[in-house]
Amino acid sequence: MTRVAAGLVPLAALVLLAAAGPALAPWAWDEIDFTAFGEGPSRRHWLGTTQNGRDVFAVTVHALRRSLLIGAAVAALATFLAALAGTVAGYAGGRADRALTWCVDLLSVLPPFLLAAVLAPDAGTLALVAVLAGTMWTPTARTVRAAVRSLRAREHVLAARLAGVGAPRTIVRHVLPALAPLLAVDAGLTVGAAVIAESGLAHLGFGVRPPGVSLGSLVADGGPAVLAFPWRFGFPAALLVLIAVAANLLADGLRDALDPR
Repeated sequence: MTRVAAGLVPLAALVLLAAAGPALAPWAWDEIDFTAFGEGPSRRHWLGTTQNGRDVFAVTVHALRRSLLIGAAVAALATFLAALAGTVAGYAGGRADRALTWCVDLLSVLPPFLLAAVLAPDAGTLALVAVLAGTMWTPTARTVRAAVRSLRAREHVLAARLAGVGAPRTIVRHVLPALAPLLAVDAGLTVGAAVIAESGLAHLGFGVRPPGVSLGSLVADGGPAVLAFPWRFGFPAALLVLIAVAANLLADGLRDALDPR
């Protein structure tokens, strides 16, 4: 439980900052101070300003909200796709198993960044979530398929099938509860992975498009001038690292807490 708390507390604090930050910030995220372009931290601007005169704290909090939304949405969608495909392939077997396994193998060999660049070069947030989720569900689908194949041969599942219980009801009542720990851990890991992936796309010019901002786009914009204007890079980068570390700690803690082995 220590790891769960170590990951859950920072994530809860980040969510609280994302929710309450705009009310605490003295400036709106898109408001321009025409008297302060690229200035350092001060009383008027706690973390300084960007080269365009926007308050770094306000912009970063706004970007944090978008990054957390992207991470949570990608994790939910990718975990759902992995659970659906892996369960159908593992439980049905036969042609369905071969077809879904072929799709998973095909998507696994495609470079995710190249796929994102081709499918959504000017992606909005929804398209970006779809592309990231579409490239991140395949490893978990393999694991789910193997777990379902093992569960399908267990006595209680066999008893339900011999009793005439339909496949959907058997899966919901006997298979999915056993997969819950695996899916919970995967969702936690995917949150951090999705935020880092979006940051990587932002460095390549395929992340959140202006005027929208995310932590990845702020890090990408502030990186070239990190020595001259460290306040533009430091706060977004620290939040980005904190999300990734906290999500991984939470996933590790959930794995230890939910899996008795």
